[in-house]
Amino acid sequence: LLPRHERLAGTLLVMAVTAAGFVVPFALVSVALRVQAGAGLALGAALSWQALAARSLYGEAMAVYRAAVRGDLDGARAAVSMIVGRDTAALSMEGVVKAAVETVAENLCDGVIAPLFYLGAGFVLGGPALAAGFVFFYKAASTLDSMIGYKNLRYIDFGRCAAKLDDALSYIPARIAALLLIIAAFLVRADIRNALRIWRRDRRNHASPNAGQGEAAMAGALGLTLGGGAFYGGVFEEKPVLGDGTRTAEPRDIKRACRLMYTAALLFLPVDIILEAAFFWRGLVCT
Repeated sequence: LLPRHERLAGTLLVMAVTAAGFVVPFALVSVALRVQAGAGLALGAALSWQALAARSLYGEAMAVYRAAVRGDLDGARAAVSMIVGRDTAALSMEGVVKAAVETVAENLCDGVIAPLFYLGAGFVLGGPALAAGFVFFYKAASTLDSMIGYKNLRYIDFGRCAAKLDDALSYIPARIAALLLIIAAFLVRADIRNALRIWRRDRRNHASPNAGQGEAAMAGALGLTLGGGAFYGGVFEEKPVLGDGTRTAEPRDIKRACRLMYTAALLFLPVDIILEAAFFWRGLVCT
């Protein structure tokens, strides 16, 4: 196919998948709300909860940690291959740890903050049904980006729309996630000053306009160097680094990254609760 045909095909795929991602949960919750308000709220909450990936991200990262602390390099490589897109067969133990930490930092936005952000936005704009639609619209776009949004020969044109849409939808949540990581660094006694310094200096040292935000903050908080070149599909891709790397990455850095991730998520959760409470209060006042 010609590049423009591939871009068109990719755009049509994105439109179809994201439309389904919005319409199906929106319709389900809308119907449930008409039948019984409590049932609609429960269904919306259950659907939205499924979109949050903090627990699964923690579980996958800790599988890498457990293999790493045993000194099982092959096991650690296999475990980290489940959550990263790079080739892992030749990674050193430090490389495995860094890959896991980077994934936790990046997916704080994709799997936690962004879904919560769109959940709150949906509640404010239209209530539970719109909130569920927004959340799954975002998750559909994010999933497409993770599947086809690559800048390689195979997907550079076909995946362009998916990548651009995900960049746009994640722009604000990624910056919220980075700031929350910096605050979390203070709460868990990591290096908040270095987190802020490295974030301000290195947040743009990434091909993605969003991924570098959280990774830079995480690198500073833990005193690591993240990023850098890696192999993807057997092809080496040179990338900038984030952080100063004042020490060697070690397995317990995965646990530290997960602690920072959970703390940042808990910091943002009250914002969503307030937004949802404001929606219900508005409804009570209007009636």
